[in-house]
Amino acid sequence: MQLTKFTDLGLRVLMYVSQHERNKPITISEIATQFNIPRNHLIKVVTFLNKTGWIQTTRGPNGGLRLGTDPASLHLGHVIRVLEGSASLVNCQEPPCPLAGQCGLKHALDLGLNAFYDYMDTYTLQDVIRNRTAHIILKLHQSHLTGVH
Repeated sequence: MQLTKFTDLGLRVLMYVSQHERNKPITISEIATQFNIPRNHLIKVVTFLNKTGWIQTTRGPNGGLRLGTDPASLHLGHVIRVLEGSASLVNCQEPPCPLAGQCGLKHALDLGLNAFYDYMDTYTLQDVIRNRTAHIILKLHQSHLTGVH
């Protein structure tokens, strides 16, 4: 299993905005620069994250992004489920599979995927941004403010 680029970017945005200890707001352009991501892809992700309430966006010259919820309440399994938006690893309908409904593979894959999500739910955003990760993110924030990348 590989996470979609959308999910990858969503997780990076959540991690990046979770470490906000400065007066200047975080912008989409800043995140795009720091992670070398096309700004247009990031806009779609940020719009989605804003709709979930996980981040809050403010428009205008002093606008920007900030985390919209407590990072300890964001369980990674739930976040990944929502970002991935897919209920199954395989689609037995496209193209139509003659084994659909009688195949043990889909059942096994669905169980494995659910086990993955359940395991990821044992971690929160707070868990994965601790220590070194938080330190690196804060350095990225600082490098953006000073213009040294």
